[in-house]
Amino acid sequence: MSTSLQQPGSARPYLRRIRLALLCFSVAANAICAGGVFCFPIISPALVTHLKLTQPQLTTIALVGMMGQYPFAAFVGKILDLYGAWACSLISACFFSAGFGLFANEISSSPDTITQPSTSTFHRLVVYFFIAALGTVFSYFSSVFAASKNFPNYIGAAAGTSMALFGLSPTFLSLIASRYFSSPDGEVDVSHFLKFLAMLCGCVHLVGGFTMYAIPSTPKEESSSVILTNDLEAPNERTPMLPNKTNDNQVLVRVDVVSLRDQSPEPKQSTLDVLSDRNFWALAFIVFVVLGSCEMIISNIGTIVLSLPSPISTNSAFVNTPSIVSMTATQVRVLSISNTLSRLVVGPLADIVSPVPSRTIGGNRGILREHHISRIAFMTFSTATLACTYAWMVIGVKEQAGIWALTIGAGIAYGCTFTILPSLVSSIWGLSNLGRNYGIMTYAPFLGTPSFSYLYAFSSDAGSASSQDEACRGTACWTFTFKVSALAATLACVTSAYLWRAWKGRV
Repeated sequence: MSTSLQQPGSARPYLRRIRLALLCFSVAANAICAGGVFCFPIISPALVTHLKLTQPQLTTIALVGMMGQYPFAAFVGKILDLYGAWACSLISACFFSAGFGLFANEISSSPDTITQPSTSTFHRLVVYFFIAALGTVFSYFSSVFAASKNFPNYIGAAAGTSMALFGLSPTFLSLIASRYFSSPDGEVDVSHFLKFLAMLCGCVHLVGGFTMYAIPSTPKEESSSVILTNDLEAPNERTPMLPNKTNDNQVLVRVDVVSLRDQSPEPKQSTLDVLSDRNFWALAFIVFVVLGSCEMIISNIGTIVLSLPSPISTNSAFVNTPSIVSMTATQVRVLSISNTLSRLVVGPLADIVSPVPSRTIGGNRGILREHHISRIAFMTFSTATLACTYAWMVIGVKEQAGIWALTIGAGIAYGCTFTILPSLVSSIWGLSNLGRNYGIMTYAPFLGTPSFSYLYAFSSDAGSASSQDEACRGTACWTFTFKVSALAATLACVTSAYLWRAWKGRV
């Protein structure tokens, strides 16, 4: 009799492990399949040859895919907070299937005898790609926060891994396109490739709708949580007459083992409460500078390489040789690799040296692991790295070989900031509104990216106007841009030092 009563309880941990395994599979699948909109460079040549689209039209479609993810981020975060990651995964399945499917149908239904671009076709393609961009942001939130909320004690590793897979998604999908949807002469069958994306993304995210639930912890895991309070116990008959010696920078705490079931939920915060916190704006400024300037580099690394003389050129002569194309491709790969590796390294490292509380109530809830350094240190590292990198671009770069520091530094800072941001937001403003608060924070790069990009564009345009070539040549094309960027990164570094002091003991 006693054995039969123990069987359900003994089976629960195994059932939970199965559910966690399915959730991890869905998180990885969602992330690796979500980067379809970033594959636009491999489909744009076919749009030129088949639909005769102009370069401004192609740029518009690409920007809709890139920037269309940000405007509705707070709304997507609110849906995630109210319903969960499964709802975001289901919605993304609908958007991906509709966006890529309609885009493919528009291409296949257009006649091959087109000689001039069709304005109506262009407008429809913009709408369809925007729909796919909405699917991207829903997918991103579903994978990142399904991982973060189910592994709150290791939020850095969970968020970093899912973000790294998201960053590798364009590479994964482009390999599929080149292997299975390319002709012998290298041209991609865009219509069939997009139909494949519509089916793949739709099915993967549909599965996520059935697996991405918040899985409750077992009683054993719940009882391992602790509360860290800044109050010392009142003296009693067992209190020693002489207190233990401690370092001046250590904080004495009382540790009480409690069950999460006995605790009240986190206090609700309105959007106005968050926006009235000046520290929120300080963090937003750091994100504005780091992500905005890094995305400017990601978008323009090709023209930055082109503006400089190659190592084989003499007397500063600019030659448009295959070496320039090779150098550009190499720099893109280096930036991607440094971005991905930083996410994979920083997440687990932050969990080790800066463990965050699984639930934050007044900054007192914690876990029984030693805290070595504030997580803001990673933001300080990112901003300091960018400040030095941008300063190097101003004073040290004269040819293409010198921009390795730019791609490596930007990739590391970009990946580090994206990885550490969810844990900072959850630690300070709680998990209950994490999706909404993180969504609001993503408006910072939404504004930062075009700000730094247009700064570079106008600076480069002024340089090309003073030269005889159509493209801007020489360091004058971007010197002013990196001077401003270096100053902004320095201010962001100072701001991170302020937050380090303001949030001492909380992150």
